[in-house]
Amino acid sequence: MSTTTIHPQAVNAVETRERPAKVADLLSPVTTDQRYIGASSERPGIRRLVQGQGTYVDDIELPRMAHVVFWRSPVAHCRILSIDADAAKSMPGVIMVADGSDIAKVCKPWVATLEHLKGMKSAPQYPLAIERACWQGEAVVAIVAETREQAEDALQFVMVDFERLPPVVNIETALSPDEPLIHDELGDNLCFSRSLDTGGVDEAFARADEVVDITFEFGRHTGVTLEPRSQIADWNNADQRLTVYHSCQAPHMMQDLYARQFSLSETAVRVLCKDVGGSFGIKVHAYPDDFATVALSMMCRRPVKFVADRLESFTSDIHARHHRVKARLATTRDGDILAFDMEDLTGVGPYSMFPRTSAIEGNQVVNLVGGPYKHQHYRAKLDVVFQNKTPTCQYRGVGHPIACAVTEGLVDLAAQRIGMDPLAFRRRNVIPDDAYPATGASGIRMESLSHQACLDKIELLMDYPALRAEQAALRERGIYRGIGFAALIELTNPSASFYGVGGARIASQDGATTRLDPSGTVTVLVSVGEQGQGTEGIYRQVTADAVGVDLTKVRVITGDTDVTPYGGGTWASRGAGIGGEAVLQSGKALRANILKVAAVILKRDAIELDVRRGEVIDASSKANLLSLAELGRIAYYRSDLLPPEFSPELVVTRHYAQRAYPFIFTNGVQASYVEVDPETGFVKLLKHWAVEDCGRVINPKLVDEQIRGAIVQGIGGALLEECLYDDEGLMRNASMADYLVPMSAEMPDIEVAHVQTPTQSSQLGAKGAGEAGTAGAPAAVMNAINDALTPFEAHVWSQPITPEKVLRALGKVG
Repeated sequence: MSTTTIHPQAVNAVETRERPAKVADLLSPVTTDQRYIGASSERPGIRRLVQGQGTYVDDIELPRMAHVVFWRSPVAHCRILSIDADAAKSMPGVIMVADGSDIAKVCKPWVATLEHLKGMKSAPQYPLAIERACWQGEAVVAIVAETREQAEDALQFVMVDFERLPPVVNIETALSPDEPLIHDELGDNLCFSRSLDTGGVDEAFARADEVVDITFEFGRHTGVTLEPRSQIADWNNADQRLTVYHSCQAPHMMQDLYARQFSLSETAVRVLCKDVGGSFGIKVHAYPDDFATVALSMMCRRPVKFVADRLESFTSDIHARHHRVKARLATTRDGDILAFDMEDLTGVGPYSMFPRTSAIEGNQVVNLVGGPYKHQHYRAKLDVVFQNKTPTCQYRGVGHPIACAVTEGLVDLAAQRIGMDPLAFRRRNVIPDDAYPATGASGIRMESLSHQACLDKIELLMDYPALRAEQAALRERGIYRGIGFAALIELTNPSASFYGVGGARIASQDGATTRLDPSGTVTVLVSVGEQGQGTEGIYRQVTADAVGVDLTKVRVITGDTDVTPYGGGTWASRGAGIGGEAVLQSGKALRANILKVAAVILKRDAIELDVRRGEVIDASSKANLLSLAELGRIAYYRSDLLPPEFSPELVVTRHYAQRAYPFIFTNGVQASYVEVDPETGFVKLLKHWAVEDCGRVINPKLVDEQIRGAIVQGIGGALLEECLYDDEGLMRNASMADYLVPMSAEMPDIEVAHVQTPTQSSQLGAKGAGEAGTAGAPAAVMNAINDALTPFEAHVWSQPITPEKVLRALGKVG
């Protein structure tokens, strides 16, 4: 797959003409010796991983370690009448069999709501179901044995007598008084509701020359990580201390949750995340079996390992994206968007997911519909309903793919109705690049975006006129190709307004500790972990530039709550923008302290010195004066050579929280080129383009691959992935044999280019890049398919867009 990385001054040419002073300031170097920020470099640890030397949770073996498996409900809703585990307890190697009541004596229940989501409700939840199981896959009984095989053998002898209860399956009828209540104490099956109205919406639609109205459907899907969810809980009864080896995204969040749910102090809990084989948001939540595994370790007084297998992952990992959206757009015949109006109905499972809640995705859809455009009138209604299905929560993009598909589907149809080119229609309506900071119709505050520059760049990148000419010529031959666009915004670098204001103890800040070692090498400890996306690589680059050393002289440590500063972890595309800024400030502080030590040793003024490539140099002549290795030797081992009143400080910690805006938005535009076979309904992906503005690009290669990977995931949701359920709430395709994921041979060439508008909220200027590809790809692919179907006056608005749905739109199947 090809890539195009453009020099910042070149890609921001349009912005420079319109905002020369601001852009010049933003693109200035962040360090005096910037060599690595902005350049592609190899990720640390990549050689170790490709040689099979990684340390994932399942690689870890502890003395006396036991293994747990769970008896999970085979039905969507049932009352648990009795559990007979006597035969299982007598099986070889079995250490313990525990039910929900046993675990509840050790772990407190939780309720996953956020205070700022007014009116949100959920029922108390326990690690194991006690009286009722509320979805297929909910854990009911835990079996702990010496080996995984022994635990699974004993699992077959657990006898659970249950009474089936009617499940709530259909989101369309979940709020009907004829539907059963999942939780009687809640009064209904409504988790959360929100309305937003700017006013003037009805008047805008009344004076519109054209109104387009679409009902969109989005199928449930889930993340399929290379490494399944897994953990080892190790309770040391003598020390009264809990250590958890975890495949997760937010170690400090889990440390806090374990402490609270088990009535421990945070200092008594250590969470370690070594290598993590992908997360995508799936591993940023606290699952019931997480708490059950910890409880079992406490009860057994020995380490207990849980590793989800692929089959149970499909019904125990969170799902996402299940929405039905009715939306409309008002426009003038000249192409001015007047208003958006939408209603979103989404289903989330029987409980809100802890602690981030299952209402956030729908809330994001409301905030983001219409986001790139300058209309003034907007109305939205959201209903989040409970179902007897696997709980849903945040998955890569969190509402963005739905909001973008709704927005861009309406925009494309409106352009078609008034006879305007879809690219020209977008160019006419996006918020101009010189209009920022701006507030969108939904109330979102945006610092500085580049829609116009991105649209200009993608038109050149894809050679749009030539592509349209090719499309027209092929249609004459009965070959139906389509071009689809998607302009997008993505929220990144969240402030405390995301969770903190709602009472969730999820840090919006991150920290970095940077240390000069006696050998002249630098060690940096960062609170944002590595999930396979390359954060360790960018922290090494930032540190090398900030301190003034070669890349090979920097070691990065993450994923250990005992040694890293407190922080939020990796989610919401915040690793570079928040974690990276903490690393930058820590590195710069260490550099300043190095110069203070050097000034004492060299008997020079610190202002006359600088650090470059591991050497203290004369700032004027650039001559080498003192190596960092020699400086470290003196500071650590020969303090007798320093003045008595002087103490070298060669370890510094800095924290950073983004406070300027609720979020720092990124933006971009994607285009897809597809071919549709009207006889079979098969869609062939031909080419995909993405122009992304994620602020300052720290490592172009990593950013490009983040965007490509996200686009592939977005294409999966657009064409392939869906968790299919029957009328009884049972998942019909809960295996890798039946759940379709994108394969490399099916994916198109993806060409990536960049516009850089660094955020002024930090010195590094980085925004997020990890989710924008997922946000825009489904909309671009959907619009391309519908463009290909234009000669047949057909549209498909239900994702995933399967051949059957295409043929149905063409009237070829019932």
